[in-house]
Amino acid sequence: MPEKTTAENIFGSIVETLAESGSKQKSVSFFGEEKSNPVASQFNRLFGRQKPVYNLLGGGKSADVLLWRNKKVSASFLTGATAIWVLFEWLEYHCLTLVFFALVLGMLAQFIWSNASGLFSRSQTKVPRLVLPEEIFVNIAITISAEVNRALSFLQDVASGGNIKQLLVVLASLWAAAVLGSWFSFLTVLYVGIVAAHTLPVFYERYEDQVDSFVYKVLQQIQDNYRKLDDGVLSKIPKGKLKGKKFE
Repeated sequence: MPEKTTAENIFGSIVETLAESGSKQKSVSFFGEEKSNPVASQFNRLFGRQKPVYNLLGGGKSADVLLWRNKKVSASFLTGATAIWVLFEWLEYHCLTLVFFALVLGMLAQFIWSNASGLFSRSQTKVPRLVLPEEIFVNIAITISAEVNRALSFLQDVASGGNIKQLLVVLASLWAAAVLGSWFSFLTVLYVGIVAAHTLPVFYERYEDQVDSFVYKVLQQIQDNYRKLDDGVLSKIPKGKLKGKKFE
């Protein structure tokens, strides 16, 4: 039946997008019978991945932090993000409040240091000057502008590239982000993304075989359930045919 074939093709394309059918222990033909594959030792990675997780994350220092190659830096970054999230979300502090409190504490500490040193020593100790280097702000601005321009370039390429499937995926992702933004604050969404970036890649790198096997089992279960639904319900629904009237 053409309608059934169309439904099967649509569902098959969705599943193949998530996991490309490659060399697996069993070659699964969606909505068909399973055929054994002689190349049983090879296993198709999740989403057709060919490179290691370290290379997919760009390599370098960023990948080292996300994959906990340097545990001190990764733990410090995650701890700092958690402290900021707790201060702003749980304790409901505001940015200006924290800045002014930090300035108050800093001025009090400098006043005590500069005056108390004269009580215990003849010469007054000079308080070191706190000067932030300009390179920090320049590097931050360059990094942010580069990432924003790359994101805008990607969105423009998708919009004008003519790939309907990629365009729909990006639009669905933006819509999901908009829905999440209405449920949570931007800081919470950003914190969840930071936690996920510091946990999911290292978890997948350590248990990638188990994760890939689990995902393919889930996809196989979805296929089996759809086949049962199609054979038991969808295929029995009468489908009318439009026929043009004949006028004599």
